Amino acid sequence: MIQRDVSYVGGPIFDGRRLLDGHAARFFNGVLAEIFPLASRAAQAKTIDLNGDILSPGYVDLQVNGGDGILLNDDPSPEAIARIAAAHRSLGATSILPTLITDTAAKTRAAIEAAILATQSGLSGVAGLHLEGPHLSVARKGAHDGALIRPMTDADLAQLIDAAARLPVLMVTIAPENVTRAQVQALATAGVIVSLGHSDADYATCVDYAEAGARCVTHLFNAMSQLGNREPGLVGAAIACDDLFAGLIADGIHVHPASIGAAWRAKSAHEQIFLVSDSMAVAGTDTREFLLNGRRIQRQDGRLTLADGTLAGADLDLTTAVRTLSQVPGIDLGSALAAATTVPARLIRAEQDLVAVTKAQESNFIRIAPDLSRAQPLCEVSV
Repeated sequence: MIQRDVSYVGGPIFDGRRLLDGHAARFFNGVLAEIFPLASRAAQAKTIDLNGDILSPGYVDLQVNGGDGILLNDDPSPEAIARIAAAHRSLGATSILPTLITDTAAKTRAAIEAAILATQSGLSGVAGLHLEGPHLSVARKGAHDGALIRPMTDADLAQLIDAAARLPVLMVTIAPENVTRAQVQALATAGVIVSLGHSDADYATCVDYAEAGARCVTHLFNAMSQLGNREPGLVGAAIACDDLFAGLIADGIHVHPASIGAAWRAKSAHEQIFLVSDSMAVAGTDTREFLLNGRRIQRQDGRLTLADGTLAGADLDLTTAVRTLSQVPGIDLGSALAAATTVPARLIRAEQDLVAVTKAQESNFIRIAPDLSRAQPLCEVSV
């Protein structure tokens, strides 16, 4: 058996927490063996020059609605999930949660079964499933179809608990307006990552739901009750609760940099803000428009909008999000990279798989251009 022993040199290496200069990353038979300072010893005989690129674990994107020209809503099948995952892998995301936006009960069942089949078959890059709805608030529906939003029933709860037992990861975005505290507690007990979002609930209710087991907030600041002087809302709960992670769409459109900075400073001690693409069908393509539940979405100047101007997901990849985040005062590049890798991995309990020397696969690493203009899978550039 031919053994492959190779070291990557010539660029910064991100170890999941820090950017390391003057180091080498050695892989033996496709598994990370060590990261070591070159000053301590020479690299292995076989080396690959990064030419200034950053070597990093691949991105972990927990909100991916589509890619390669399709939405999961349009084709909830293992084949569609494979296409979406491949599109995002080409953009640097080596682990994703394909995400179903509010849809019919039949579509929800189909998406669950498709994700189960995809993960059980070992499809690369698919960590599980994210269901964003349909148990949301009509008042904060955003681009979701209000006609499909509804309360969670006992049958819905049973279906989700069963799905959680059959999926590596199941994340569900809910609003307290249509899901009871007891249902959240049951979901959390079953291992579901409950995320609060698309909600107009008040601060006290959101804190109560966090105490019941909700662990996350979906796209912080967007489609939720805002931080006010007398009513802090879901934004205030997300910032104040030490147990809540928060996804962030850092595209320069969804959230103002000053708001990002304020939230980051409030949550920095616990490293709980992570980047999401909230990407739609256009990801990895030049497509200018697509349909969402029969409604036309236009792509222009980095925005995806309905005819009335409502934002409908994001035209974003995580390299762009890392660049945007790192330009916010007080946020360094290492922290921005962690928000796209280690932090979301910690939420889905996969942090050790990123850089542990006995687990991290070479195929799950990426090269990022020094100007943060692109990312490439390592396996496609290491020949």
